[in-house]
Amino acid sequence: MKIQILQEAKEELAGAIQYYEDITPGLGIRLKRQVKEVLSWIKVNSELPRLRPKGYRRVNCKTFPYYIAYSIRKNEIFIVAIANSYKYPDFWIERMR
Repeated sequence: MKIQILQEAKEELAGAIQYYEDITPGLGIRLKRQVKEVLSWIKVNSELPRLRPKGYRRVNCKTFPYYIAYSIRKNEIFIVAIANSYKYPDFWIERMR
């Protein structure tokens, strides 16, 4: 399956990477690496996470308080958010439309 990442999700990730880099050099790069690992896992196991009531699936990062929310349409995976689970967890839900 092909993965499409919404621009808003890319911007969220870029902001998070910069935030962690400002705290400790190299930490943002670790977040970026972890997100890539989760995206690779999603590509292979996209239907394993449960389908949530609003029509999306979610995978948590292992070390960082972030999760990747996505939907599956036809043969494509749409990443709708790379979100901080401590901040307004469903702020992005309008993107599902």
